[in-house]
Amino acid sequence: MENSVSNNLEKGIQLDFEKEMSYGDYLRLDQILTGQHRLSDHHDEMLFIIIHQTSELWMKLILHELHAAIDCIQKNELEPSFKMLSRVSRIQQQLIQSWSVLSTLTPAEYMEFRDKLGHSSGFQSFQNRLIEFALGNKNARTLAVYEHQPEVYPLLTKSLKEPSIYDAAISALSKHGLKVDEKALNRDWTQNYEPNESVEEAWLTVYRNTDQYWDLYELAEKLVDIGNQQQLWRFNHMTTVERIIGHKMGTGGSSGVNYLKKVLDHQFFPELLSLRTKL
Repeated sequence: MENSVSNNLEKGIQLDFEKEMSYGDYLRLDQILTGQHRLSDHHDEMLFIIIHQTSELWMKLILHELHAAIDCIQKNELEPSFKMLSRVSRIQQQLIQSWSVLSTLTPAEYMEFRDKLGHSSGFQSFQNRLIEFALGNKNARTLAVYEHQPEVYPLLTKSLKEPSIYDAAISALSKHGLKVDEKALNRDWTQNYEPNESVEEAWLTVYRNTDQYWDLYELAEKLVDIGNQQQLWRFNHMTTVERIIGHKMGTGGSSGVNYLKKVLDHQFFPELLSLRTKL
């Protein structure tokens, strides 16, 4: 053809990358796209691998944003945290949607390669555990799963001992002159957060005086968004597992669907939900 593709390219487009960094170089696609190793010959194992790998990448970004938001809140710089937290909730939507893609895997198809997984399980995702810790759901017993990973175990131990984003938000209440019990401000960060009446009263003051405490009000609603999205992710996880394996035991040794249903009983940021009844 006289008008070849190369002839139609704009003159300024870079074509020679022998000594220049390309798109693939920058993103290290040679590493990312060669990291999918099926352990079976089944076609659908590729779907299973990629769904979980991309989920881990999204989780990495969630942690990047959450840690930055916590830092902002601890410095009493609330406004910069709002964009970060909005981004987290958008990423969570991506993760929630991924379950609908995985649900195209039928039970018969999954059984063709499930035995190849051994005892590996999503329960062992250290990044999901870090997210739960950052949101306030602490459980020291889960660290035993990661003792064989010297590069991961210290990260989880450190996160367990640090205040969550909700602890940072409660501290922000106090910094804005709202009365909060000392036991809520300086608690044992390794423990799962328990509701506190003074915290609920402080948030009620914020919601009843939004003009005066607009930044705190905005922060609260951002947290509610994230808490709701995390619960939706958990729920979709549970229903997808139920759709694919029914009530079989999980590959990691859990009770499977029954365990995932119990996880749903845990609530993030409890006073931000309970105050709604009292408003």
